[in-house]
Amino acid sequence: VQLVESGGGLVQAGGSLTLSCKASGGTIREDTIGWFRQTPGNEREFVASMTSKYDLKYYGHSMKGRFTISRDNDKNLVQLQMNDLKPEDTAVYYCTRRLPGKYGSLRAEDYDVWGQGIQVTVSS
Repeated sequence: VQLVESGGGLVQAGGSLTLSCKASGGTIREDTIGWFRQTPGNEREFVASMTSKYDLKYYGHSMKGRFTISRDNDKNLVQLQMNDLKPEDTAVYYCTRRLPGKYGSLRAEDYDVWGQGIQVTVSS
């Protein structure tokens, strides 16, 4: 399966963006899909994930209450709605698939397939 992100760009602080992750070459219906972000010189930071079973959602600490992850399995699509964006949310955002059995993992090494990443820039 391949993952492709879209929807990034430049937004002012307090604004909103919706990122999309479209899967191709296979179905993600049975997979947990997550979002990470990365800034230069730093490791990838967990943003959110959503399981296939029970639609459980996990969020990074600074994202809770502002970001919402959702999925549409029929469209092979996962989205990340980001509200009240802050300059510190500026990063490259990646869509990724979690490895089987790594339940609740927030670690990048427990995810295997990655999109190419998309830039989100929040101006102050």
